[in-house]
Formats: sequence, C-alpha cells, structure tokens
Amino acid sequence: MRLTLSRCASMCMVFLVQPDGPEIRRQRELRGYGLRGFAKAAKISPSYLSRIERGERHPQPEVMARIAKALGRRIVDIKRDATECNDEQRDC
Repeated sequence: MRLTLSRCASMCMVFLVQPDGPEIRRQRELRGYGLRGFAKAAKISPSYLSRIERGERHPQPEVMARIAKALGRRIVDIKRDATECNDEQRDC
C-alpha cells in the first residue's frame, strides 16, 4: 500500500485516539455497568464494546466520544498514550 500524505495523516489521527481498552472496562465496572447496559448507553453493540475493551478494535473518534460521555470522562482519560506505536504507524 502506498502512503500518500493525506492517507498518512488520516492513519496518524486515528492512532491518536486509540482506546485504552482495560481502562474503559475498569471505568465501566467502577460505575456498576454491565457490558450490555453500558453498550446501550454508549449506543454501540455489546460485541463491539467487548472487542474495544480487549484491544481488538479501534473505534472512530465519534464512538470514543460516546464511550467517554457515557463514562462521564474525557476522551483523553480513556485513550492510550500517544507514545505507544506499532511499526505500521511509525511510517507516518
């Protein structure tokens, strides 16, 4: 795949809002939410939430915003540190 400047910028922007799945789960459980109830509050499917919490999915910023809102947190409180990077994203 050839990386154009706009493609690279798009990939890096998504990288900046990668979720901290274990933190999302911890915050959800601290607030007494079950997986299904929280998924409903965040307007996503329970299976999608489960995959986000396990680090198998990286949701769009809009989904991250809904998760953060349902937790009463800011997006920066539930995203991974920007210093965590994989080889594909280092090319940006």
